[in-house]
Amino acid sequence: MNTWPTVILVTTLAVISPGADFAMVTRTSLMVSRRAGLLVALGIGCGVLVHVGYTLLGLGVLLHRLPWLFAALKWLGAGYLVWLGISLWRQAGAVARADAATAGLAANHWRQGFLTNALNPKTALFIVSLFTQLARPDVALATQLAQGLFIAVAHVLWFALVAWFFSAPALQPRVQAMRPWIDKSLGGVLMGLGVLLIGTAVPQ
Repeated sequence: MNTWPTVILVTTLAVISPGADFAMVTRTSLMVSRRAGLLVALGIGCGVLVHVGYTLLGLGVLLHRLPWLFAALKWLGAGYLVWLGISLWRQAGAVARADAATAGLAANHWRQGFLTNALNPKTALFIVSLFTQLARPDVALATQLAQGLFIAVAHVLWFALVAWFFSAPALQPRVQAMRPWIDKSLGGVLMGLGVLLIGTAVPQ
């Protein structure tokens, strides 16, 4: 059975859904530069490979079968999102100087994208659920590896497109004038996403 149509359709729907990755790429592209936004997109793709890697190694089954382990990932991811949100909110007035100081440090932007995705339980749940359905004996390991790589590349391409759009020169003058408010808004979004994750991690 050809599993590629399912992978392509589900990945497309998942990657374009708004979330922490989208907020991070948007903010970086608007406030820093197109190059920085593209580096965040690349970091997100590498984060996806982490989820693909442990899923194909069989560790994803543990996340699926051990609720406490997945809850721990949620707490970790939620804490990181809340920390990012608070940082943006608190530094909204002085963040321009911080961005200018780090704009040339490619590793900073890559790492930001990587951690945002690697600690994102939404991505973990998506990939574990997808490969749980697709990883059957009749599907070759090479095919599964290719599909995992496709998922990562799809994330990079989509968020590169987002970075390209939001870093358009025509947007920059207006954006810079509203910079503190945009940072506070995106910081609030990240904190909200983190709080939602904490809510889902708390036992009912």
